[in-house]
Amino acid sequence: MPVSRLKRSQIPAWLKLRSDLWPATSSDAHRREMADILADEEFNAVFVNAERSGRLTGFIEVSLRLTAEGCRTSPVGYLEGWYVIPGARRKGTARALLAKAETWSASRGCREMASDCEMENEIGRGTHRGLGFEEV
Repeated sequence: MPVSRLKRSQIPAWLKLRSDLWPATSSDAHRREMADILADEEFNAVFVNAERSGRLTGFIEVSLRLTAEGCRTSPVGYLEGWYVIPGARRKGTARALLAKAETWSASRGCREMASDCEMENEIGRGTHRGLGFEEV
């Protein structure tokens, strides 16, 4: 499962995955947020997992933040969005995406990672716990 930095040609598929993760957000709002992320690649990165066919099976959006709840160092690598399609779950995709985000963050001086997850998102909370995140 090759994880790589998002390519421009993958933006439409990324939009689809974002819409699956955040269905209440309009396509226009997603496009604005995506443009903001891509406009500042020094402080933001998007990594995707793709099948051999090219179909995206997951993404992770990571940013640099000065602070995050529960963290003691600065800057902090912050997971802004993280999604794996149902058919690709429990196959190491989330772990591979997280590893890329951690490497990117560490290369920018981060010693800690942080994220957030809605309380009612049991799958997301379980994934976070399973990959070493602690609730604060």
